[in-house]
Amino acid sequence: MGERAEGAGRAMAVAGPAPALLMIGAGALMGFTMLAVLIGRSEKVGLVALPPAKVVERLEFRAEDQVDGSIALRDVADRHIVAWIRPGEDGFLRGTLRGLAQARQREGLGPEKPFSLTRYDDGRLALADEATGRRVPLEAFGPTNAGAFARLMPAPGAPATEAR
Repeated sequence: MGERAEGAGRAMAVAGPAPALLMIGAGALMGFTMLAVLIGRSEKVGLVALPPAKVVERLEFRAEDQVDGSIALRDVADRHIVAWIRPGEDGFLRGTLRGLAQARQREGLGPEKPFSLTRYDDGRLALADEATGRRVPLEAFGPTNAGAFARLMPAPGAPATEAR
């Protein structure tokens, strides 16, 4: 048994230079990666930039909680109700507005400033809260979720309907 342990000790001693070479290789790989990232960033390789889009339409509205748990979305310009969000319906729209409202509460802000929903000429929609400076690019959540907000504004050229 003693011979076996001695043999294992010699095998460990022989493996000594291999970890040093592995460490040097790993360091070289990390250095190469850092250099590649630095060159890529400075030369803007692989970065995607969208061309600036123009605002086509903007809706400024306030979200008013109702006694029955629904939310009335009221246009700031003429005070008409753009949409009713009933309890249990429009989960994405309700959740997004709740998140923005909670951010206002955390910062000690009230409902004075409206939310704004903006449609750009490239079809994108963005929800913004000027009170907190938060912006939500709605296309990031997919077409179905962006559509929940898109229905608040009729498509350009389409007549306004009751379904808004």
